[in-house]
Formats: sequence, C-alpha cells, structure tokens
Amino acid sequence: SIDSSFSLPIASPAMAMLSTLAFAVATLSTSAAAGGLLRVPISKLHVQKVDDQSRGAKVMLGAAAQLGMAPHTARTAQDVLLRNQYNFVYHGEINVGTPGQPVTVIFDTGSSDLWVADARGAQGEGLYFDGDSSTTHDSLHEPFQISYGSGDVSGMFCEDTVAIGQLTLPNLTFALVSDTSGLNNWDVSPFNGILGLGFDSIAKSSGQTLMSALVASGQLERPVFGFYLGDNSPGELVFGGVDPAHVASDFTWVNVALATWWAVGLDSIKLGDVLTLSATRMAIVDSGTSLLAGPKREVDALMATTGAEVIQGLYVVSCAARLPDLAFNFGGKSFALSMEDLVIQKVGGLCILGIQAIDIGMPLWILGDVFMRKYYVQFDWGQKRLGFALAASGNNLV
Repeated sequence: SIDSSFSLPIASPAMAMLSTLAFAVATLSTSAAAGGLLRVPISKLHVQKVDDQSRGAKVMLGAAAQLGMAPHTARTAQDVLLRNQYNFVYHGEINVGTPGQPVTVIFDTGSSDLWVADARGAQGEGLYFDGDSSTTHDSLHEPFQISYGSGDVSGMFCEDTVAIGQLTLPNLTFALVSDTSGLNNWDVSPFNGILGLGFDSIAKSSGQTLMSALVASGQLERPVFGFYLGDNSPGELVFGGVDPAHVASDFTWVNVALATWWAVGLDSIKLGDVLTLSATRMAIVDSGTSLLAGPKREVDALMATTGAEVIQGLYVVSCAARLPDLAFNFGGKSFALSMEDLVIQKVGGLCILGIQAIDIGMPLWILGDVFMRKYYVQFDWGQKRLGFALAASGNNLV
C-alpha cells in the first residue's frame, strides 16, 4: 500500500492552479514553410529555474466554469508555436494594438473571449498591454467579468487591432483586464491573457469572437484550426488548416453536440475489460484544462478499480502497477489512453495520474491536455465538427 503521509511536490487540484514558470519574452518572426503553412518561429531565451512545487501547478480554464476586416492578398494558414510548461500550460504569442505589443496568451477552446491584462492587472514588470500606447485603441466603457476553474478576472471591454502572425483583425472587441487578484498564481504565471476559441454563444462580448472575425475576414484557407500539444516539448496551433507533420492517422469526424463548447456526444468510458460507464453523455475538448476531469462518482469508481489512492487530493498509483487502458468512446471509435499517457508526474516509486473529479452542476467529462497530447484535434468551425487523429510523436518545431 501507499503511505498516505507521504508529501507530494504538486499542488492540490481542489482549485486548479496556474503555473509558476516565468518565460522571458521571445523574438517573433514570420516565414513561409512547406505545405502552404506560414510558420511563426520563436527564439528560445533564458528560463528561470523553478522548484518541484512549481512543477505540479496546473490550469483549468473555460469549460469547467462556463457551462469589417483588413484587406488581404491570399487566404492562408497561420502557424503559432505553443510553449510548453511542464505539460501543464501551453501558451503562445499574439500582437495587440498599433504598433503591435506582444502578448502571451493561453489558447483556450473551453471559453470564447479574448482578454489581456493592463497595467493595473499586472503583478510583474512588462506583463500587461498598454492601451494608451496604441493609436488604434478605443475604450468601450462596458464591464467585463469571467469565471474560470482557476479563478475570476474583471475589467472593461475595448476595441483594437489584434494580429496572429500575418493574420490581422482591426477593431476587434476584447477585454482589458484590470483585476486578476482572483486568478490563482497570476503573479508568477507565464502568460498575460487568455484567447478563447469557443463558440460565440458563450462569449461575454456582444462583438465577434476572434475565430468568428477571422472566418468572416476571409483570411483563412479553411475555417478550421488544429492543435498539436507536445509531450514535454513545444506544441503548435494552426489557424486555417492542420500540420500533417504532426498527424499520424486518418481523422475521425464527430459532430459538435452543442454549439457552445467544443462538445461531443459520449457513448461510454471503458477501463480495459473491467469497467464500463455510460451515465455521462457529453465530453468537452478543452485545451485550457491540464487534466482529464469528470463527475466525482465516475472518477472515484474508475480510480478505485485501478487501485489508486488519494494523496493530497491527487490519484496516485505505484509506478510498478500495470493499469488497463482508459478509453473514451464516441463517434463510433474508441480513443484510448494508456498508463503512460495518464501519468503526469513520478515521485520516487509513485505515479500521479492526470485525472480529477469535478462538480460543475451538469454531468460531463472534460478532455484536457492529457487527452490532447495523445490525439491531434482539428476544430472545424465551418461545419461544427471535431476531427481526431493520433498525434505524431517527436518534435520538429524548433
């Protein structure tokens, strides 16, 4: 058995924590690449050292708590490199204002609003957007507030130019956040905002969401975006297509169950041939949540069957154990996660599993980064469907 008095160097999931690694601002440039993708490379700079406690921090964003364009010469696909912090947070850069100010954001498919912190919301030097320095900035004097699994933020709506690589959106409505005090570990977080990629129906703003605006502008080659999340390596987000270098199988297409979140109808969950669960009928694919998350009764049943014990709110097994695959069945196919896929951290002979119980008032599963590292996900905005394929292993992003 596992000694329950053993102290693990990881934060409790009672309130999902934001990460503590601070990345220096990196140089951003745009260049053409094979396959019609416009790549946005990033230069690696110094990374501050963190202790073991920092490594356990994780993030839970949108899904857990929210149940006239620029001229262009050609349609394209824009490639954004996502920096990976200990497999708990993936973030990339956009530019806001005129001239453009670099802003590091989490691209969150579980929410729909874009917000960036201003000087009053920042806790560290340079971690904010200065609207007064932008010649295209316009304050709307409309309040903004949003709640995530990791806490709340508030501020005011505004309009300004937002650019992702060569994709440019003038007069986009977003929020300038002045109060981040409710967001866990904000003062040491490696990002300055969140860019929601969910549907317009759950947006706080009355204006277009960023993805709606991109589609309407005609700048995208196709009205889709694709996520590759590297395993202890950088990830990649492609607007307007997918990167075939990170796709290792054909896509299985599943229609969106509700045009709110990126949700699919869930047929069942199977733990090998030992246990089958079919009570919960919906799963949300959420890039802003670090782990898998599901109803407490189901998570407890799954973990009890594996022999996992709870230590500091985390499900822990012996690394010598041989767990059966955990499979999510939808779209007529089984999407399995092995024990290797599920383990997020090893502490001596103990393995911490990337799964947690949640209670958000409705029965659903959240398929966060633990799932998205195994499967490349194509989000088809135009046809309101999701495509799932095995993600290619390896890293050729830098």
